[in-house]
Amino acid sequence: MLRVGLTGGLGSGKSTAAQRFAALGARVFSADVIGRELMQPGEAVYAAIVAHFGAAVVSPDGSLDRAALARIAFTDGRLEELNAIVHPAVIARQAELIDEIAARDANAVAIVESALIFETKYGGEGGCRRRFDRLIFVKASEELKIARFVARAAGSRTLGDEARRALVAEARRRISRQIDDASKAAKCDYVLTNDGSIEQLQAQVDALWPVLKDAAMHRPG
Repeated sequence: MLRVGLTGGLGSGKSTAAQRFAALGARVFSADVIGRELMQPGEAVYAAIVAHFGAAVVSPDGSLDRAALARIAFTDGRLEELNAIVHPAVIARQAELIDEIAARDANAVAIVESALIFETKYGGEGGCRRRFDRLIFVKASEELKIARFVARAAGSRTLGDEARRALVAEARRRISRQIDDASKAAKCDYVLTNDGSIEQLQAQVDALWPVLKDAAMHRPG
Protein backbone atom coordinates (compact mmCIF):
# COMPACT_ATOMS: atom_id res chain seq x y z
CA MET A 1 0.00 0.00 0.00
CA LEU A 2 1.11 3.54 -0.70
CA ARG A 3 0.30 6.46 1.60
CA VAL A 4 0.32 9.75 -0.31
CA GLY A 5 0.06 13.32 0.91
CA LEU A 6 -1.42 15.75 -1.60
CA THR A 7 -0.92 19.41 -0.79
CA GLY A 8 -1.00 22.86 -2.33
CA GLY A 9 -1.83 26.40 -1.38
CA LEU A 10 -5.12 28.24 -1.54
CA GLY A 11 -6.56 28.12 -5.06
CA SER A 12 -3.84 25.82 -6.34
CA GLY A 13 -6.23 23.14 -7.58
CA LYS A 14 -5.32 20.35 -5.17
CA SER A 15 -8.99 19.45 -4.73
CA THR A 16 -9.38 19.12 -8.50
CA ALA A 17 -6.34 16.85 -8.59
CA ALA A 18 -7.73 14.84 -5.67
CA GLN A 19 -11.03 14.33 -7.50
CA ARG A 20 -9.18 13.03 -10.54
CA PHE A 21 -7.10 10.63 -8.44
CA ALA A 22 -10.33 9.35 -6.87
CA ALA A 23 -11.87 8.81 -10.30
CA LEU A 24 -8.82 6.74 -11.28
CA GLY A 25 -9.17 4.49 -8.24
CA ALA A 26 -7.30 6.13 -5.37
CA ARG A 27 -8.83 6.19 -1.91
CA VAL A 28 -8.90 9.91 -1.20
CA PHE A 29 -9.53 11.66 2.11
CA SER A 30 -9.89 15.39 2.66
CA ALA A 31 -8.40 16.81 5.85
CA ASP A 32 -11.01 19.59 5.72
CA VAL A 33 -13.89 17.12 5.50
CA ILE A 34 -12.50 15.05 8.36
CA GLY A 35 -12.10 18.20 10.43
CA ARG A 36 -15.71 19.24 9.81
CA GLU A 37 -16.93 15.77 10.80
CA LEU A 38 -14.96 15.84 14.06
CA MET A 39 -16.35 19.28 14.88
CA GLN A 40 -19.96 18.06 14.88
CA PRO A 41 -21.94 17.92 18.15
CA GLY A 42 -21.26 14.72 20.04
CA GLU A 43 -17.64 14.49 18.89
CA ALA A 44 -14.74 14.92 21.32
CA VAL A 45 -13.23 17.71 19.21
CA TYR A 46 -16.51 19.64 19.35
CA ALA A 47 -16.63 19.29 23.13
CA ALA A 48 -13.01 20.41 23.48
CA ILE A 49 -13.58 23.49 21.31
CA VAL A 50 -16.65 24.56 23.27
CA ALA A 51 -14.89 23.95 26.59
CA HIS A 52 -11.92 26.03 25.48
CA PHE A 53 -13.57 28.90 23.61
CA GLY A 54 -16.91 29.07 25.40
CA ALA A 55 -20.59 29.31 24.47
CA ALA A 56 -19.92 32.19 22.06
CA VAL A 57 -18.87 29.64 19.41
CA VAL A 58 -22.11 27.63 19.65
CA SER A 59 -25.05 28.38 17.34
CA PRO A 60 -28.67 28.28 18.60
CA ASP A 61 -29.08 24.83 17.02
CA GLY A 62 -26.13 23.47 19.00
CA SER A 63 -23.69 23.26 16.12
CA LEU A 64 -20.46 25.23 16.06
CA ASP A 65 -20.79 28.80 14.86
CA ARG A 66 -17.90 28.55 12.42
CA ALA A 67 -17.94 32.28 11.62
CA ALA A 68 -17.67 33.17 15.31
CA LEU A 69 -14.95 30.58 15.81
CA ALA A 70 -13.03 31.95 12.83
CA ARG A 71 -13.25 35.49 14.20
CA ILE A 72 -11.86 34.39 17.54
CA ALA A 73 -9.14 32.27 15.96
CA PHE A 74 -7.95 34.73 13.34
CA THR A 75 -8.90 38.19 14.56
CA ASP A 76 -8.02 37.56 18.21
CA GLY A 77 -4.84 35.68 17.32
CA ARG A 78 -5.94 32.36 18.82
CA LEU A 79 -5.50 30.16 15.75
CA GLU A 80 -2.84 27.98 17.35
CA GLU A 81 -5.17 27.26 20.25
CA LEU A 82 -7.73 25.96 17.78
CA ASN A 83 -5.12 24.04 15.79
CA ALA A 84 -3.89 22.34 18.98
CA ILE A 85 -7.36 20.86 19.43
CA VAL A 86 -8.24 20.02 15.82
CA HIS A 87 -5.01 19.01 14.08
CA PRO A 88 -3.95 16.06 16.28
CA ALA A 89 -7.44 14.58 16.06
CA VAL A 90 -7.60 15.01 12.27
CA ILE A 91 -4.16 13.42 11.80
CA ALA A 92 -5.10 10.51 14.07
CA ARG A 93 -8.32 9.94 12.11
CA GLN A 94 -6.39 9.99 8.83
CA ALA A 95 -4.14 7.24 10.18
CA GLU A 96 -7.15 5.17 11.25
CA LEU A 97 -8.74 5.42 7.80
CA ILE A 98 -5.49 4.51 6.05
CA ASP A 99 -5.00 1.50 8.34
CA GLU A 100 -8.54 0.33 7.54
CA ILE A 101 -7.80 0.49 3.82
CA ALA A 102 -4.46 -1.30 4.21
CA ALA A 103 -6.19 -4.15 6.00
CA ARG A 104 -8.52 -4.64 3.03
CA ASP A 105 -6.22 -3.91 0.09
CA ALA A 106 -2.43 -4.21 0.32
CA ASN A 107 -2.01 -2.60 -3.12
CA ALA A 108 -4.21 0.44 -2.52
CA VAL A 109 -3.14 4.04 -3.00
CA ALA A 110 -4.49 6.16 -0.15
CA ILE A 111 -4.28 9.93 -0.66
CA VAL A 112 -4.79 12.56 2.03
CA GLU A 113 -5.58 16.00 0.60
CA SER A 114 -4.44 18.68 3.02
CA ALA A 115 -3.30 22.29 2.67
CA LEU A 116 -1.27 22.14 5.86
CA ILE A 117 0.87 19.02 5.57
CA PHE A 118 4.00 21.09 6.14
CA GLU A 119 2.55 23.95 8.19
CA THR A 120 0.98 22.00 11.03
CA LYS A 121 3.05 21.50 14.17
CA TYR A 122 1.30 18.20 14.78
CA GLY A 123 2.95 15.90 12.24
CA GLY A 124 4.57 18.65 10.16
CA GLU A 125 7.80 18.55 8.18
CA GLY A 126 9.53 15.92 10.29
CA GLY A 127 6.40 13.88 10.79
CA CYS A 128 4.99 13.97 7.28
CA ARG A 129 7.68 11.63 5.96
CA ARG A 130 6.68 9.14 8.61
CA ARG A 131 3.02 9.53 7.73
CA PHE A 132 3.40 9.44 3.95
CA ASP A 133 5.44 7.41 1.47
CA ARG A 134 5.08 10.00 -1.28
CA LEU A 135 4.25 13.71 -1.33
CA ILE A 136 2.59 15.55 -4.22
CA PHE A 137 2.50 19.32 -4.52
CA VAL A 138 0.09 21.23 -6.76
CA LYS A 139 1.36 24.68 -7.67
CA ALA A 140 -0.04 27.69 -9.51
CA SER A 141 0.90 31.33 -9.90
CA GLU A 142 -0.17 33.64 -7.10
CA GLU A 143 -2.32 35.68 -9.47
CA LEU A 144 -4.26 32.59 -10.52
CA LYS A 145 -4.63 31.35 -6.97
CA ILE A 146 -6.09 34.67 -5.88
CA ALA A 147 -8.41 34.81 -8.90
CA ARG A 148 -9.69 31.30 -8.18
CA PHE A 149 -10.25 32.11 -4.52
CA VAL A 150 -12.24 35.23 -5.41
CA ALA A 151 -14.31 33.37 -8.02
CA ARG A 152 -15.08 30.54 -5.60
CA ALA A 153 -16.05 32.95 -2.82
CA ALA A 154 -18.23 35.03 -5.16
CA GLY A 155 -20.09 32.07 -6.60
CA SER A 156 -22.89 33.37 -8.79
CA ARG A 157 -22.79 36.86 -7.24
CA THR A 158 -21.53 39.90 -9.11
CA LEU A 159 -18.97 41.54 -6.86
CA GLY A 160 -18.55 45.26 -6.42
CA ASP A 161 -15.08 46.78 -6.30
CA GLU A 162 -15.00 46.97 -2.51
CA ALA A 163 -16.08 43.36 -2.05
CA ARG A 164 -13.56 42.19 -4.62
CA ARG A 165 -10.74 44.12 -2.94
CA ALA A 166 -11.70 42.60 0.41
CA LEU A 167 -11.56 39.08 -1.01
CA VAL A 168 -8.22 39.74 -2.70
CA ALA A 169 -6.86 41.03 0.61
CA GLU A 170 -8.18 37.94 2.40
CA ALA A 171 -6.55 35.66 -0.18
CA ARG A 172 -3.21 37.42 0.22
CA ARG A 173 -3.52 37.19 4.01
CA ARG A 174 -4.11 33.45 3.86
CA ILE A 175 -1.28 32.88 1.39
CA SER A 176 1.09 34.84 3.62
CA ARG A 177 0.44 32.41 6.49
CA GLN A 178 1.57 29.42 4.41
CA ILE A 179 5.06 28.24 3.57
CA ASP A 180 6.08 29.50 0.12
CA ASP A 181 5.48 27.26 -2.86
CA ALA A 182 9.14 26.85 -3.82
CA SER A 183 10.04 25.51 -0.37
CA LYS A 184 7.18 23.04 -0.34
CA ALA A 185 7.77 21.89 -3.91
CA ALA A 186 11.40 21.12 -3.08
CA LYS A 187 10.27 18.78 -0.29
CA CYS A 188 7.82 16.82 -2.44
CA ASP A 189 8.36 13.84 -4.71
CA TYR A 190 6.09 15.08 -7.49
CA VAL A 191 4.96 18.55 -8.56
CA LEU A 192 1.85 19.22 -10.65
CA THR A 193 1.57 22.62 -12.33
CA ASN A 194 -1.93 24.07 -12.53
CA ASP A 195 -1.48 27.26 -14.55
CA GLY A 196 -3.63 26.07 -17.43
CA SER A 197 -6.92 24.28 -17.99
CA ILE A 198 -8.51 21.61 -15.83
CA GLU A 199 -7.81 19.15 -18.63
CA GLN A 200 -4.10 19.94 -18.47
CA LEU A 201 -4.02 19.28 -14.74
CA GLN A 202 -5.99 16.06 -15.18
CA ALA A 203 -3.50 14.91 -17.82
CA GLN A 204 -0.69 15.31 -15.31
CA VAL A 205 -2.64 13.30 -12.74
CA ASP A 206 -3.32 10.60 -15.32
CA ALA A 207 0.40 10.36 -16.10
CA LEU A 208 1.35 10.10 -12.42
CA TRP A 209 -1.31 7.55 -11.47
CA PRO A 210 0.44 4.44 -12.90
CA VAL A 211 3.65 5.51 -11.16
CA LEU A 212 1.83 5.57 -7.82
CA LYS A 213 0.09 2.27 -8.50
CA ASP A 214 3.40 0.62 -9.33
CA ALA A 215 4.96 2.01 -6.16
CA ALA A 216 2.04 0.68 -4.11
CA MET A 217 2.42 -2.80 -5.55
CA HIS A 218 6.17 -2.94 -4.97
CA ARG A 219 6.46 -1.17 -1.64
CA PRO A 220 8.24 -3.39 0.92
CA GLY A 221 6.12 -4.54 3.84
